[in-house]
Amino acid sequence: MPLDRPLPERLRPSDLADFLGQTHLAERLQSLLQSSHLPSLLFFGPPGCGKSTLALLLAKHTGRSFLRLSAPEAGLQHLRRSLSGVEILVLDEVHRFSKAQQDFFLPLVESGELVLLATTTENPSFSVTRQLLSRLHVLRLRPLGYAELTELARRGAKATNQAISDDVAELLAAASHGDARTLLNLVEYLAVLPADKRNLEYVRAALPEVLIRHDKDGDSHYELASALIKSIRGSDVDAALYWLACLLEGGEDPRFVCRRLILSAAEDVGLADPNALQLAVACQQAVEFVGMPEGFIPLAETVIYLALARKSNSSYAGYLNAQREVKLHGAQPVPLHLRNPSTQLQKEWGYGKEYKYPHNYPNAWVEQSYLPPELLNRRFYQPREHGDEGRLTWWWRKISNSKTSEE
Repeated sequence: MPLDRPLPERLRPSDLADFLGQTHLAERLQSLLQSSHLPSLLFFGPPGCGKSTLALLLAKHTGRSFLRLSAPEAGLQHLRRSLSGVEILVLDEVHRFSKAQQDFFLPLVESGELVLLATTTENPSFSVTRQLLSRLHVLRLRPLGYAELTELARRGAKATNQAISDDVAELLAAASHGDARTLLNLVEYLAVLPADKRNLEYVRAALPEVLIRHDKDGDSHYELASALIKSIRGSDVDAALYWLACLLEGGEDPRFVCRRLILSAAEDVGLADPNALQLAVACQQAVEFVGMPEGFIPLAETVIYLALARKSNSSYAGYLNAQREVKLHGAQPVPLHLRNPSTQLQKEWGYGKEYKYPHNYPNAWVEQSYLPPELLNRRFYQPREHGDEGRLTWWWRKISNSKTSEE
């Protein structure tokens, strides 16, 4: 194999026996290799865990014609031209395809004309259309373990004709956070250093940017996100900015951060400052539009706003109260006067009878029950007097109190 090829490509195994990691899938992979029929598969997992390698191993093992493409580089016209005579398509980053592009594969996969071996780093429940996902068998891969990465570092050192100590191999394994590609890129970096520079102290100092990266699909990923949200909830602006910086400088997907901020705006700030949710949604749109690294600017603005804003979780708590009632006792029938009489027969049954249209009454309100009889006078929402919520609930509390006093 040419030595000018990147080390991850040179060390890509051609046999499952040489593959490192994913021991939880070993039996499944063996059965796929031994089967006469290879189904369409979706390999889901973090970067550098072996998704494409496994797809290529399976495709080559069949002996059938196959093609490897990356979704960002392949439009529909390119796909139509390229798939002529191809029986198996290894498609990297399928989540980068639009719905229309993903729909292109539906009849091909459904008929068996094409076996699709797709990979994604994104949760397929959100990044792959429901129609395509229903036609694929999903294999979830995990980040490589510490021992597996250390062994890979030794293989990489041997392939680049260098000697690295165990402590340096262990440092690289820790720094790569489960990503084999990152690890082998680091091994290649070491190969160009003088031999006397490949010691632990020099390597540790030479790789500061890598060493602050966190594992985007491991515990650190969720711990940092949790710290950010808890700091916002606690109105600590400085801590919130710090954890935001840890996430972004660690290589976190800004879309993940945006999702967390939108949820925080609705759950923690809520009705105390309804503008918070609008700003969080606008932040997501701004980050998508400007991209990174400049996307940190709207993200920082939003984090500061959410941390400074008054807090109320009344809408979040109110829903949980209603959810608890439904789970305990099921959904009660809709009262007849609230049902829409769309047919003459439904009118005869009493649908919509005695319904009072609020706009026909002073202040667009009239005394009327909207809950099932079994739940009359139940309160799921408990207002808070924080920020704008007091103003927003003033009228509701007034009419609610008048109803209570009449009763």
